[in-house]
Amino acid sequence: MKVPSMIVHAKEIIQTFPSGTKGVPEIRALDGLNMEIKAGELTALVGPDGAGKTTFLRLLAGLYPLTSGQLDVLGFDVTQHPQRVQDRISYMPQRFGLYEDLSVQENLDLYADLHGVPQNIRKQRFERLLKITDLTNFTHRPAGELSGGMKQKLGLACTLVRSPELLLLDEPSVGVDPLSRRDLWEIIEQLVHEENLSVIISTAYMDEAERCAQVYVMYEGKILKQGTPKQLREQVRGLTWQVAPPQGMKPRVLQAYLLENVQYVIDAVPKGGSVRFITNPQYPQLPSDLLPEGMHVQVREPNLEDAFMMFLHETQQEHHSYTSVTQLSKETVSSHPKDKPAITVKDLVRKFGDFTAVASTSFEVKRGEIFGLLGPNGAGKTTTFRMLCGLLPASSGSLDVAGMNLRNARAQARARIGYVSQKFALYGNLTVIDNLKFFGGAYGLSGKKLKIQIENALQQFNLKPHIKSEDLPNGYKQRLSMAIALLHEPEIIFLDEPTSGIDPLARRAFWYTIGELANKGITVIITTHFMEEAEYCDRIAIQDAGKMLALGSPNQVRQQAGSNEALDMNSAFIAIVEQARANIQHEEAV
Repeated sequence: MKVPSMIVHAKEIIQTFPSGTKGVPEIRALDGLNMEIKAGELTALVGPDGAGKTTFLRLLAGLYPLTSGQLDVLGFDVTQHPQRVQDRISYMPQRFGLYEDLSVQENLDLYADLHGVPQNIRKQRFERLLKITDLTNFTHRPAGELSGGMKQKLGLACTLVRSPELLLLDEPSVGVDPLSRRDLWEIIEQLVHEENLSVIISTAYMDEAERCAQVYVMYEGKILKQGTPKQLREQVRGLTWQVAPPQGMKPRVLQAYLLENVQYVIDAVPKGGSVRFITNPQYPQLPSDLLPEGMHVQVREPNLEDAFMMFLHETQQEHHSYTSVTQLSKETVSSHPKDKPAITVKDLVRKFGDFTAVASTSFEVKRGEIFGLLGPNGAGKTTTFRMLCGLLPASSGSLDVAGMNLRNARAQARARIGYVSQKFALYGNLTVIDNLKFFGGAYGLSGKKLKIQIENALQQFNLKPHIKSEDLPNGYKQRLSMAIALLHEPEIIFLDEPTSGIDPLARRAFWYTIGELANKGITVIITTHFMEEAEYCDRIAIQDAGKMLALGSPNQVRQQAGSNEALDMNSAFIAIVEQARANIQHEEAV
């Protein structure tokens, strides 16, 4: 059958779901959405959490009955003929279901059976998929033993065991490191160019959307803006700037100051040792007296994330709830050099049988410092992180956290720390306030103290108390996790990829909160795969294969990568890891 020039035609799509909470009206996930998508192109859906991206992809895949409107996919009315559509598409959801006890090859065989792929074309198809995903040498390895990036690539391969006319990808690169994300996109672009495959992808990463032919910005179930990346970028031209903080000032301090001047500044983010910001169209240039003398503002080229933040600002003001007053004349971290370090790690080793996950790692974390622990999937950073939290004992070496030796005082140390896990680990069937009450009690809080802490948490994180936790968008689930981790006022908070999969708007608010915690003297240890977030850290450590490759401020790490400070952290990270791996291969060859 000939593929139509328009593979998707959506007209006045409305999609509602029951809220599941008594007294709360139905949830309107899509609200009069209109969209037309061309064949043979890479199309991006972007938008804040709860915008309706996943709902729309599931409708395209024929997984939901449509509430109202007209939706044609590949020339078929998906409501009337869902099976005809499903026979011609492939869909990779956010949590693709690999069978972890089965090998790579067995997963491919299983999905080929499920999709009825003829035996005579399987060998050629499998060979191509294994080659482009670089999994040829891992066909006998159980899927559960693959790194996060390899699992995502295997998931994509299983999705493509048959050759579809349309590929739907729901945030395929969430939770994978920059090298794996780069590999994944090379595969996607290769499929588009070589097989003329039509791809619709939802993503939280604006640099990924920049690669697409068309971008649709969704908000509250509607299309807010659409166009090519260039067309969208042009809408913010003349409003994008950058300024370098003076010697001794942290970029995140300057960022917070700019964000608090809401009359003039729409958005600000640290990058490459400077702070990039967007000005309000009503006041396109900052007043001359807003910044101290000697700080020079420069014009810069707009990018898609600038446009995204501008569009959201035009629509709603919630993300401008930056209320504290940051002083640029002094540092805002309460720690002093004479203070003991919050964490001291010396010659830390962790082995699992013959495998060394962490090899003789040493570092210190100061009080009130934001310390980033970075590395590719399978690098050993999660193991290090779990040892720091007291969740996993070290094989050897010493580890002091909050003044406690974790070898003999692990329970006492845990009472002084908060922890936000990568995956939502709260009770989904409980409301927001019930989760706060339950975990507050688990932390030993009660009575007036617990009530005050809960009221503060609801206000600080803008949480609605009576919504079921499982019904919250990802960004709000992370807000709730953070609120609970802070209820008992810990000295140190551990954040394991807290912004994975949440949009730039939610990331800004989240990192502003993290900066405020550090300013109050709370020590923050964070892992992230979003390298731009390393710019918020006072210092970062990069690990790979259990070894420390780099340790220092973001500027120092960029310099170690062999380039100037303007190099973005994503490129610096890839350069450091690839150089270390090349050195190992050279040593093994010799």
